[in-house]
Amino acid sequence: MGLRINQNIAALNAHRNLSITDIALTKSLERLSSGLRINRAADDAAGLAISEKLRGQVGGLRGAIANAQDGIKLIETAEGALNEVSSILQRMRELAVQAANDTATDEDRAQIQKEVNQLIAEVKRISATTEFNTKKLLDGTITGNVEARSASAEVSANERVGSTPTDFITSATANSVVNKDAIIQLKVISDGTNTSVVVSMATSTEAPTEVTTVAADTGTIEVAVGSGTVTINVAAAISTDAGKVAYVKVLGKITAVTTDNSLAFMVGANQGQVVKLGIADMSSEALRIEGLKVDTMLNAQNAIGVIDWAINRVSTERAKLGALENRLEHTIANLGIAQENLTAAESRIRDVDMALEVSRLTRNQVLLQSGMAMLAQANATPQAVLALLR
Repeated sequence: MGLRINQNIAALNAHRNLSITDIALTKSLERLSSGLRINRAADDAAGLAISEKLRGQVGGLRGAIANAQDGIKLIETAEGALNEVSSILQRMRELAVQAANDTATDEDRAQIQKEVNQLIAEVKRISATTEFNTKKLLDGTITGNVEARSASAEVSANERVGSTPTDFITSATANSVVNKDAIIQLKVISDGTNTSVVVSMATSTEAPTEVTTVAADTGTIEVAVGSGTVTINVAAAISTDAGKVAYVKVLGKITAVTTDNSLAFMVGANQGQVVKLGIADMSSEALRIEGLKVDTMLNAQNAIGVIDWAINRVSTERAKLGALENRLEHTIANLGIAQENLTAAESRIRDVDMALEVSRLTRNQVLLQSGMAMLAQANATPQAVLALLR
């Protein structure tokens, strides 16, 4: 037995083990008090990185659910306004039917017209003022995506003409909806000697408006319509003096540029996971009821058809909004499931198992007490040397 007092190896060993136990006990207390297995990167570097990514996903899903819920409220705001527009149109139709009956006098129709005018004004007001968080919903500012498209047509006209120029209307040849129901129309004018092409733009609510006129042998012309560009290639005209026959060949090609003024609802945790919404223009002009007249039987008869068209347009838009609202409700349910599963995955990595950690705490507490006792015994061992000095 070697008795050395300068270096107490047993005490050093007991102190080292006691320090290890104290560190383990401190970590157990930290985990139990925070509820987290990973409190710092040193606890589990890889686990921390994974759990932080999962936390980002969970937070994103939480925000996506809120976004979808806001989207539903926006849709309900728009649909509620359109519901009132539908009611107004139904009342207007009732009035038009009443005015279309010849039992009504001109004075009666004049009174009916006053109510119709007020109803039209209310439709205009609703479309101009309906908004959600200051965003206008029904005035045509969020009509949605205009898909890129192209169309081409070839028109040939053999037109016998006299001294008076004769128009050849191509019956909406080369029509293509490029933006907000914009339509290109070509009108070929020939007097037997000279031929020109009148390029016009029309909409569903307005008569064609002349855009440009070009001689038939000029070649390619371009017309900008909304967000699209219309290119029309005009072939040379051939005229015969004897029969006064003008032959005109028009090649029309229409190409629309894609634009998108939709509202985008961020319904996912990652970039690009959006649902888009476009709402057609619901103004009185777009519904073709602006200036609608029921002051005569004929006007009232015509008004019924116009109002039927407007009712169908509003109903179609309401159906689209309802379908999207149902979609967002399913989206919210799916996001909730994904959030729950990702939260569980993140919890398994980062959260502490309380039962396991309590058992470790108990073990470390016992080791700490026994370690302190052993350190006291080890410190007392050198005192045995005193027996040799007596």
